[in-house]
Amino acid sequence: MTFSQICNTIFWDCTIHYHTMDNVDAKPTISYNPGTIEHSLFTKNWIDAVQWHLEDIIRNPQIDPVEALKLKRRIDSSNQDRTDLVEMIDSYFLEKYASIKPISGATLNTESPAWAIDRLSILALKIYHMEQEVKRTNATPDHIAKCQTRLNTLLDQRVDLSTAIDQLLADIEAGRKYMKVYKQMKMYNDPSLNPVLYATKK
Repeated sequence: MTFSQICNTIFWDCTIHYHTMDNVDAKPTISYNPGTIEHSLFTKNWIDAVQWHLEDIIRNPQIDPVEALKLKRRIDSSNQDRTDLVEMIDSYFLEKYASIKPISGATLNTESPAWAIDRLSILALKIYHMEQEVKRTNATPDHIAKCQTRLNTLLDQRVDLSTAIDQLLADIEAGRKYMKVYKQMKMYNDPSLNPVLYATKK
């Protein structure tokens, strides 16, 4: 299997696993050993699945404002976890290709492998939920037709993104491209960098 095929299999399995419970407070059963890339990929998609549904919940126009604030902070925390895990996956690739010497003329990609893989994880959720819309028995034929068109586009996008990821990894392995990872350095979560947070310490 190519690396993108491994990703797509794990992301789809995790997406299905989440929806057997469909609960943002549920705990996943992960069949992969901690410390493996497979475990990281599964965990990545689980974070994405939970956050997907938190984003749905917080958009309820009838939501209690206090509860909405709690959810917003939970989403912020989830975003940080997501970023941390993406950087962990990139660390896996940095270690894997540490001995590869870039050839003359090697170029840098616009994004690291893990951030492309992040988009692949989100695509699994988009595809799952668009499939659910296509299957809705209480939707209009026009709604179903529009969703089917969107689903077809998402499926094409998954093929294209998967191909691009595998090509990128092959290019890195062959020295045609090289990796540089920039830590996200998010400022709003850091009490020493967010002016609102450090102002409260005065």
